[in-house]
Amino acid sequence: MNYKGGVGKTTLSANMAAELANRGKKVLLIDMDPQANLTLSFMNIDEWKSLDRQGRTIKHWYDDFLDHEGEATLQDLIMTPTRVNRVLENNGGRIDMICSHLELIHVDMELSSRLGGNTDRTIRSNYLKVLLRLRMKLDDIKNTYDMVLIDCPPNFNLVTQNALVASEVYIAPAKADYLSTLGIDTLIRHVNALKAKFNQYSTEANNRVFISPRMLGVVFTMVSFYREGPIAVQKEYMNQVGEGHVCFRNVLRETKTLYATAPETGIPVLLTKGNSLPQQLIRDEIKQIVSEMMSLYTDLIGVKHG
Repeated sequence: MNYKGGVGKTTLSANMAAELANRGKKVLLIDMDPQANLTLSFMNIDEWKSLDRQGRTIKHWYDDFLDHEGEATLQDLIMTPTRVNRVLENNGGRIDMICSHLELIHVDMELSSRLGGNTDRTIRSNYLKVLLRLRMKLDDIKNTYDMVLIDCPPNFNLVTQNALVASEVYIAPAKADYLSTLGIDTLIRHVNALKAKFNQYSTEANNRVFISPRMLGVVFTMVSFYREGPIAVQKEYMNQVGEGHVCFRNVLRETKTLYATAPETGIPVLLTKGNSLPQQLIRDEIKQIVSEMMSLYTDLIGVKHG
């Protein structure tokens, strides 16, 4: 997640999932962004419309809660994208997905209306009920997967907060420029405030569910290289961010053509065929980022994942 849009959150999510699955892992992708770009990076519009008619998107799942106080599972929302998994079928890995919806943006306002109450007890109860919605249902299915990756919208609304409450760690993709790095400190403060408020309410309600989403690091994307390293102006921003935050050593370089055409094929760049130098560089960068992610996760959480 990052408060700035257009920084490569979706591209990174798709390609990290592809590399993990290419290593034989079972990965669940959850698209929580109303733009639904991650969803449409793995399926075509007709496939998405079919899911919409069936009521099998994250928006429909929240609607069931808002309209009927429903306890629908996430299992019924899971779909397995055909094209990418056809490429992965000999590797033992798999990518499953829970898809987003353009109208998910309206869900946040409706969730907000559920936070009120006439007493402190009611306010606490409603707050925990709304914020725990995704986590409690994800607990029922997460052991099916080696990793769950959630692509968040560029804001800190209740849908994003649901994702954070369900997560152990979060990653902030960022372009190495002023606007993309400006909100990282604010993002971390907001996550820490969410953690403090949630855990306080949980303690007061004797709920015994506590959260501790931790920043795994900043991943720089769309980096322009000169010779063997990032151009000077971007390097300066990277150094500034690195003074106060953990930053991935590995970065994703700017490659507009390859990344732009990948969603139409339903196959992330990491899994595309071809041995051109740009493709090889991208594959290497993604593999290195995933390896670094796993290492940072082990160091931070203290558990070897996968």
